[in-house]
Amino acid sequence: MRLKSELFVSALVRRVFSSGGFAAVEKKGAEEAGAIFIRQRFRDGTENLYGPAPQSFAEDDEIRAERRFETRLSGADALESSTLLDRERRFDSDLWIVELETDDISALLTLVDQPKK
Repeated sequence: MRLKSELFVSALVRRVFSSGGFAAVEKKGAEEAGAIFIRQRFRDGTENLYGPAPQSFAEDDEIRAERRFETRLSGADALESSTLLDRERRFDSDLWIVELETDDISALLTLVDQPKK
C-alpha cells in the first residue's frame, strides 16, 4: 500500500527541517494520491525540479509502493521551473508542489536518475 501524498509531504518537510534545511508546501494537492513535484532551490538562484517517476521503474508491488522521482530539470532558473509546473498544473490540478532549500536530497528522495548539478 502506498503512503498518502499528504503524509509523504508532511514527513518530507519535517525531515528537511530536522536536517537544517528549509521546506514549504507551495501548492497542496489531493490528500490521497496527488502527484508530488519537488523544487530544490540552491543559493546561486538555480534549482532542480523532480517529478514522479513512471511506474515502469518499479519491478514489483513492494517497489511500486515506494514513491520514486525523476529529474525533470537540472540547474534551471526559477522561471523555467515555473513554466513546466504551470503546464503540469493544467494537466493535473491535484498535484503537490514542495519547495526545498537543501544542498543534498539523497537521503530524502528515491531518484531513478541523478541530477547533473
